[in-house]
Amino acid sequence: MWLTLLLLAGCANSSLHVPTPLPEPVAPAPAPAPEPEPEPPAARMDMPPTAQREFRGLWVATYQNLDWPSHPGLDTARQKAELIAILDRAAALHLNAILLQVRPNCDALYDSKIEPWSAYLTGKMGVAPKPYFDPLAFAVAECHKRGLELHAWFNPFRVRSRDDKTPVAANFVSKSHPELVRAVGGFLWLDPSDPRTRGYCREIIMDVVSRYDIDGVHFDDYFYPYPTKDYKAADFPDEAQWRLYQQRGGKLGRGDWRRDNINTFVQLIYASIKKEKPWVKFGISPFGIWRPGYPASIAAVLDSYETLFADSRAWLENGWVDYFSPQLYWPAEQKEHGFAALLQWWSGQNPRHRHLWPGMRTDEWPNFAGNVAVETAREIELTRRQAGATGDVLWRAAYVMRGSNGVPGVLARSYPAPALVPPSPWLGNTAAGQPSLVCRKTGREISVTWQPTAGEVVWQWLVQEEFGDQWRTEIWPAERTSRQFITGETRVVPRTIAVSAVTRFGNISPPAVARVETR
Repeated sequence: MWLTLLLLAGCANSSLHVPTPLPEPVAPAPAPAPEPEPEPPAARMDMPPTAQREFRGLWVATYQNLDWPSHPGLDTARQKAELIAILDRAAALHLNAILLQVRPNCDALYDSKIEPWSAYLTGKMGVAPKPYFDPLAFAVAECHKRGLELHAWFNPFRVRSRDDKTPVAANFVSKSHPELVRAVGGFLWLDPSDPRTRGYCREIIMDVVSRYDIDGVHFDDYFYPYPTKDYKAADFPDEAQWRLYQQRGGKLGRGDWRRDNINTFVQLIYASIKKEKPWVKFGISPFGIWRPGYPASIAAVLDSYETLFADSRAWLENGWVDYFSPQLYWPAEQKEHGFAALLQWWSGQNPRHRHLWPGMRTDEWPNFAGNVAVETAREIELTRRQAGATGDVLWRAAYVMRGSNGVPGVLARSYPAPALVPPSPWLGNTAAGQPSLVCRKTGREISVTWQPTAGEVVWQWLVQEEFGDQWRTEIWPAERTSRQFITGETRVVPRTIAVSAVTRFGNISPPAVARVETR
């Protein structure tokens, strides 16, 4: 049982220190005793409530400048201001994660030595922002200041539209590795069946994992291309690799072989991330329906298993991801493919208990007669009621930024207080040590400071303050380790303050708790 030290003597003119507690001695089991009297309500109120755990993610799409930056070629100051506005809105609405698209088309919205700067930044592929800045490094730092995780979102195989006439840079993959690129309908695409493609994409992703302090790596639903009027799934030009596979004794049919190419890649990326930085989560957001008829009520024109060659259920069942965010972009009760039925089905495909955080649409549906804000609130509530689901990811920043659809108001009501990202015990389950806390009162000034257990690396602080019979929660970065109050000011001084340490794996310490006396 966690041992929590409670400072009830209050802040005096001299410092009061809460040391890290020693283990309790083991004693013989006591004889049976009468039930103790209930603890008085006032004493119980000195203990903070259990912190809420819920993933609240927001996609920020850079492809075709959907969310950020609003236009290619903006100056650095404008780009930074637009991104900060998104992060400030996310923090104000008590979201806790940003999924930023950093590689939409084999390009880079970060300083890469492998692939060129994205034209979505500067209007010209291969040209760095001026004045120079690294958007990903900037986003990581600004997210962490606000208690937000930053997940780097990659599109591994999509190269570019064939209609895009923007001049390509010398290090763009169509020039640097033309042997990997295939013409597919209206797109250029990397061939997932070629081991060199998988190695190239791994190099790109691991370059980011190793150099940036990201919290997650994210893929969406693009693996093999979606079918179009100009392209059918069976026509993907991988004949050379298919023949080589058969010559080497391969026994799978062609569809299963293609799915195995993707499964192999997913496992490769998962293992590579864990070897480099075990705390970095890996998540995928596939098409929301595994196959038509799963569950039985579900109908769909697209069979992603057969057309995208994405056996997304296998990724979840085998634990090849840390979180799974199927794109459930349909109203809750729609008969053919309703959010509620699909969420329940996906929850039943998760024997390894990975995080299930469904993707939610926050804009208007085609032929949807309802209210999108009401539907968003309903889906958040359905997710909270669904066993095995512990959060959601919102599509996308532009809809959360504009108030005309009513969604920001719904989010403010649905997320009235901050929440910690749920822990990932399969990655690491060691609890943080209880912090030490010092409370000083000098004249009218009250200062509360805290430090982690010796040698412990803290990711965030959970700071909880009691005002009367209400607790207020804030989540702070590890660098922030103090709180000051001035008695007699308009701002109310809390009666009690509690501080807990949170590790990079999401594990939380026992709280250090102090009664704040103003006299």
